[in-house]
Amino acid sequence: MRELKINERIPMEAGGEAAVIQELGRGGQGIVYLVRYKGREYALKWYFISRIKNPEAFRNNLRRNIEDGAPEGGRQFIWPLFLTKQKKNGAFGYLMRLAPRDYDSFTDIYNGYRWEKPRAKGQPARKIPVRFASLDTMITAAVNIVKAFRALHLTGKSYQDLNDGGFFINTKTGDILVCDCDNVAPDGQNFGIGGMPGFMAPEVVRGMAMPNVLTDRYSLAVVLFKLFFRGDPLEGSKVLKCVVMTEENDLIHYGKDPVFIYDPDNASNRPVKGVHNNVIRLWSIYPEFIRQAFTLSFTYGIREPNARIIEKSWIQMLIQLKLDIVHCQCGRTAFTSTFEKTGNHTLTCQKCGSTIYTLGVKDYELPLNPGARLYACLTEKNSDDCETVTGIVIENRLKKGLYGIKNMTRDSWTAVFPDGTERQVGPRSGVPIWKGLDISFGDGVDGKILL
Repeated sequence: MRELKINERIPMEAGGEAAVIQELGRGGQGIVYLVRYKGREYALKWYFISRIKNPEAFRNNLRRNIEDGAPEGGRQFIWPLFLTKQKKNGAFGYLMRLAPRDYDSFTDIYNGYRWEKPRAKGQPARKIPVRFASLDTMITAAVNIVKAFRALHLTGKSYQDLNDGGFFINTKTGDILVCDCDNVAPDGQNFGIGGMPGFMAPEVVRGMAMPNVLTDRYSLAVVLFKLFFRGDPLEGSKVLKCVVMTEENDLIHYGKDPVFIYDPDNASNRPVKGVHNNVIRLWSIYPEFIRQAFTLSFTYGIREPNARIIEKSWIQMLIQLKLDIVHCQCGRTAFTSTFEKTGNHTLTCQKCGSTIYTLGVKDYELPLNPGARLYACLTEKNSDDCETVTGIVIENRLKKGLYGIKNMTRDSWTAVFPDGTERQVGPRSGVPIWKGLDISFGDGVDGKILL
């Protein structure tokens, strides 16, 4: 494939021409350029046409995706927008929007840093730390990743090539963007893309299946594992014995004989101290229900594609995980599982001795530590919105040491006290944290303070 030149003009199917400004990067499928088209800047992906198995079918699938549009309006997808015309040799590309500058690649987040180009000639490149603003933000990002793939799968399509290069994440807010959407195809169809080693489902690695929704779900579990534990779920002592990961070794360890590093029935591939320190440290920190979810994904889920965790279940578990975070007033941040339990629902901080009560609503329990937030997923019916704040635990301005839940919505709640009396809790008003107090958030959603 001939590489494009700066200022070269590329005819577009929609009319007009895109002018090449500069190269942005390159990968296995082609080169990405910054271009200007009809007064706006876009990214142009220009293919190595010889590396596409069936260029015409691939191009037609791209055209269908452009015509269909991105799932749910495309907020979480960098979706193909315009096709170029084909050159005489068959070469072509497509335009997509540019990733915002305040988003980092999943790869840089996984590594914990990114390299910034020198600001002036002769200066060295700078290593910039890349970290989430908080644990809450990281889990919000995980929820948004799962939501994006749920939306895609509901359209009857599969992504087929989930890997650490497929996401951009705003580490301050948890917003995400799914990129490389040119491989998206109707479920059951494939145009030559298999995926990346380590992310592909074992049946794809073995050549027994083509990518589909079920293999997407396996890859999604890998992405979430890497996000939380900063390691590979199948890379332990057994894999380390291979000095070089050849295609043959990839086939063995990721296809024919994959072993989860924390498989309860097979200890042959445990993480190695000094090599897999992140996984070893973080695995013990997360609550048991999350560890069980990943254990299922990489044991039974490896062998049985239909047993893989669906997006709705991941979202429910991730919301509970976010609600499980306690920001104690002493400065300690940890999951509820690491706090001492004094009774069925009351927690005690071992560091400062503070008592933390909980709110039971829907199938969740929320620790009511100072500053704790209620989200729409708790107080609204049929919602999985874990970003919109609907309530917050604050200290009473007049009575120090007395805490309550402040209504941050535009609607009124109804508080029912243990003696049966009721009180309306309007917007910006609060209700005290009392044992046995019930709160009706409206539309049949009720919560109870548990002590």
